[in-house]
Amino acid sequence: MDWFAASDYWLSRLVLQRALAVVYLVAFLSAASQFRALIGTRGLTPVPRFVRRVPFRASPSLFQWRYSDRLFSCVSWGGAALSAAVAAGAADAVPLWASMAMWALLWLAYLSIVNVGQLWYSFGWESLLLEAGFLAIFLGNARTAPPVLVLWLLRWLAFRLEFGAGLIKWRGDRCWRELTCLDYHHETQPMPGPLSWFFHRLPKPLHRVEVAANHVAQLVVPFGLLLPQPVATYAAAVVIVTQLWLVLSGNFSWLNWLTIVIALAAVDSSAFAGAPPPVADPPLWYVVVVCAVTALVLVLSQWPVRNMISRGQQMNASFNSLHLVNTYGAFGSVTRVRHEIVVEGTDEEEPGEDTVWREYEFRGKPGDVSRMPRQFAPYHLRLDWQMWFAALSPAYAAGWFEPFVARLLEGDRDTLRLLRHDPFPGEPPRHVRALLYRYRFTTRQERRETGDWWHRTLVREFMPPVRAASGSHGQSGAGERREES
Repeated sequence: MDWFAASDYWLSRLVLQRALAVVYLVAFLSAASQFRALIGTRGLTPVPRFVRRVPFRASPSLFQWRYSDRLFSCVSWGGAALSAAVAAGAADAVPLWASMAMWALLWLAYLSIVNVGQLWYSFGWESLLLEAGFLAIFLGNARTAPPVLVLWLLRWLAFRLEFGAGLIKWRGDRCWRELTCLDYHHETQPMPGPLSWFFHRLPKPLHRVEVAANHVAQLVVPFGLLLPQPVATYAAAVVIVTQLWLVLSGNFSWLNWLTIVIALAAVDSSAFAGAPPPVADPPLWYVVVVCAVTALVLVLSQWPVRNMISRGQQMNASFNSLHLVNTYGAFGSVTRVRHEIVVEGTDEEEPGEDTVWREYEFRGKPGDVSRMPRQFAPYHLRLDWQMWFAALSPAYAAGWFEPFVARLLEGDRDTLRLLRHDPFPGEPPRHVRALLYRYRFTTRQERRETGDWWHRTLVREFMPPVRAASGSHGQSGAGERREES
């Protein structure tokens, strides 16, 4: 079946699948290490409470039928183990049906997590991983040639991902059209990386070049992904280089790496891959399934296409509860000023003007002005990202920030594991408060004189001092706001 098989793409398929399995591995490890404090039985937004009010059809998940922290842990660690096995080649060592079953299990397990993850899993790269993971089920293994139709579906995904992101910028904040957004973005992005200070301090003319190049890469180049070879390979190369630039300039979880993985579907590897290995003709049932999935994706594509051509384009939206054929985009607006919430505690019985407050340090978000931003991507620090949103508006903190403070007052171990530093290792504090600061990168001169990466100025109180509920100091219990005289 020459029309069905793309034998020359065997190496592209191999690298794509192995790399996608590594992204799955990171995603499952992120879930396993953070879920107890965020969505566990005693989490900030518990899964049991969520599934009581959201029906299965709206959010299909294994955990709709039964939830326990132990079961969630088994699914997460089981998914990590299966991801590692697939990355090591296990799916290529078994029959086609078994390989498809492995990829289907990964997709179903992660879908179950995302659909009960609530705001902690509300990011576009979660849907992107599920959509790419769904297509990977039908990409075959070493015993079959890559299906042409699935490779085209992956190219279509890469096109929607890049072109949608370009459109949302061009239609959104005027600074994208004026080529000035990167005067701010490297400093105000959710999670700056080790090189973000240096990117921010580039001359402004270079920032204009960055923005213009981004427009070309996202509004023009994606059409090349849908053209014949070698144009598609050249377009994929531009996408890959652009994404590596973004990897260097910030921390966007696995978004950039997954975009690179998906773009590999457009790379013709025949020039350097050698002769394709011998494979058997695809079984008829496999051909029928791939054709059916292609038809399904084409039908579902009407919603993201309508969204892209709409003046009211949405960013990172799913049009069905299975996260199939989604719409993508990011930073339609760019903040000009960076605000950070600094959480502090004290062990004094009655805090006053002379009280010494000790600061909680987060793993990734800015806090200590002398600490160089760290590289965490592709790992996703979910609490740190939500803290960035909360600093934009208290509305983003509704429902989880006060429970977070209460866990600090209890000295909850699962919550403290999400932080870089616990300033109260022996006994939890008696009071916790939150302050809002304006953060900016230091100038070159300030950096030479102080060694600091950040400069911060107090803006206002974000949350007044809260104390542990009566009789609950060091135990489970809710916090109480302290009445100021």
